[in-house]
Amino acid sequence: MRMIDIIEKKRDGHSLTKEEIDFAVQGYTKGDIPDYQMSALAMAIFYQDMTPEERVHLTMAMVLSGDQIDLSDIDGIKVDKHSTGGVGDTTTLILAPLVASIGVPVAKMSGRGLGHTGGTIDKLESIKGFQVEMDSKTFNELVNKNKIAVVGQSGNLTPADKKLYGLRDVTATVDSIPLIASSIMSKKIASGADAIVLDVKTGSGAFMKDLDSAKELAKAMVQIGNGAGRKTIAVISDMSQPLGFAIGNALEVKEAIDTLKGKGPKDLEELCLTLGSRMVYLGGKAETVEEAREKLVDAMKSGKAIETFKTFVAAQGGDPSIIDQPEKLPTAAHTFEVEAKQDGYISEIIANEIGIAASLLGAGRVTKESQIDLAVGLVLNKKVGDQVRKGDSLVTIYSNQEDVAEVIGKIYESYSISSEPVDSNPLVYDVISD
Repeated sequence: MRMIDIIEKKRDGHSLTKEEIDFAVQGYTKGDIPDYQMSALAMAIFYQDMTPEERVHLTMAMVLSGDQIDLSDIDGIKVDKHSTGGVGDTTTLILAPLVASIGVPVAKMSGRGLGHTGGTIDKLESIKGFQVEMDSKTFNELVNKNKIAVVGQSGNLTPADKKLYGLRDVTATVDSIPLIASSIMSKKIASGADAIVLDVKTGSGAFMKDLDSAKELAKAMVQIGNGAGRKTIAVISDMSQPLGFAIGNALEVKEAIDTLKGKGPKDLEELCLTLGSRMVYLGGKAETVEEAREKLVDAMKSGKAIETFKTFVAAQGGDPSIIDQPEKLPTAAHTFEVEAKQDGYISEIIANEIGIAASLLGAGRVTKESQIDLAVGLVLNKKVGDQVRKGDSLVTIYSNQEDVAEVIGKIYESYSISSEPVDSNPLVYDVISD
């Protein structure tokens, strides 16, 4: 078998066999196939697409290129959740204990974030003493005992994907549905889950800016998941404005605590119930999605969800007293109010620009070596559709810097105010299960 023949076959629009895809992925991972040939294949895929079967084969070839997490010692159906990213996306901090409180095991491996704020692991490290590293035996034991554990990603998962993504990044082949979908799903499958719920974002703060592209990606990932033997559901949700109110690590932890107590932002709560009900359903703890949702609502109202969060925090070395005393979380030295310059209605909040404003404060990383300031960030006081009077606070800035002029300017660029009432976009556009 020769790589040049595989490139030529895909270039001409033909489907590749499992053996051909395995040959290409294995050879590239080992270094037997050079960058220029893999670049050519990626470009051929970019233009010619892949069939559902090819996408499954590509995904599984990347899964098999490295370690796979063994969760077989954990009782029950393990359900994972993945978001394609956004601004103020605190869902994992809420969903993990909420779903676990119903008895669905959540064995979650999360990463650190480059971008507007840290990843889930960074946010959890806002809690004093919280440990994100542990061996697999301890991890499995914690999930069996408490139905929940969250750790940093470890091991040599999907090295083929890491290598291929680095190549795509410099050859203008990132924006390819089969390559994006196989990249995401290879990591989820290698992480050991039995079932997967995907939160595919669309809007200005999302990777997929328009709804049609988001639907195409969601369908591709669901097909791959189901084709690989994992029950998979995708929810397409709005990210034209930030989710919830808080953007920043400790600020988002506080918002997650409020939401688990039933006192959080309504859009964040609703999305968590939408995603969580699918997780509980796939986890076999409810006969229908509607029944699963009722169980989640009851867990929030009864205090069962927040108690699960306390147990989870304590089990991983964190201080559970922060749940009742969130003032113990890292706190910024200064606060500033960004006031509306006119009366009207909020017509737009450009999510990506608001995220940049938070990163200017130090809430996120520019490089892997960057140090995150866990205390800083933004809290939105007005969302799209809200009425506002001149002088009302649009956003509260939490900063350890005294000069926030650039941040204020970025916030004003992000907000638009209309003289006429405006409706916000739907929170959930579609749910794809097949």
